[in-house]
Amino acid sequence: MRIALVEDEEKLADVLSNGLEQKGYAVDVFHHGDKALKHMSVNHADYDVMLLDLMLPGADGLTICKSLRDVGSTIPILILTARDEIDTKVDLLMTGADDYIVKPFSFNELVARIAAISRRPTHMSPTKLVVGGIVLDPKTRTVKKDGKEVPLTLKEFVMLEYFMKRPNEVVNREDLLTHLWDFNFSSFSNVVDVHVKNLRKKLGDDNQDILETIRGVGYRLKA
Repeated sequence: MRIALVEDEEKLADVLSNGLEQKGYAVDVFHHGDKALKHMSVNHADYDVMLLDLMLPGADGLTICKSLRDVGSTIPILILTARDEIDTKVDLLMTGADDYIVKPFSFNELVARIAAISRRPTHMSPTKLVVGGIVLDPKTRTVKKDGKEVPLTLKEFVMLEYFMKRPNEVVNREDLLTHLWDFNFSSFSNVVDVHVKNLRKKLGDDNQDILETIRGVGYRLKA
């Protein structure tokens, strides 16, 4: 899951982004409202959730939220608000925010709320993903191949999950970088190839019978 975090308090933004990355999320951080609005107006489809502070330099959170809804974005938006701003909660929800959380908040509550608003009734994720002999359980973060558990790192797990949601589709390296890493990674980095190589090794896929390389493009998980 890729998250856009818009928060002008840099220390808080660093704490949140580091914590979320340890949970397996890719996080892009914006400290200025105008920059966030410009980027998200064009690239909102690249993100799964937006964490949006209300009080920002430049465009405020309410303006950003309304602008995204006006251009048709359906990205789940979780507002980060201080206690003295809580009276605006009706305006926030009417403008299109999905939920809000009051500062100071616990990190575990934030993660729970992110999980809650990212569940869309029209696109509920299955309890388990099954492709060929591979079974991936997002809830327990376990993977089994032919009934035997496969130990994966967090990044390998989310990469496999991304492939399994797109069986038989060609997934290019840029898509993987965009959705699984933040935008500080260069498109020329070999980080994707390294993780695919490790994933193949753990799946016993030396001959690419499962995860195929499409030369010059990317990869395809065979169903």
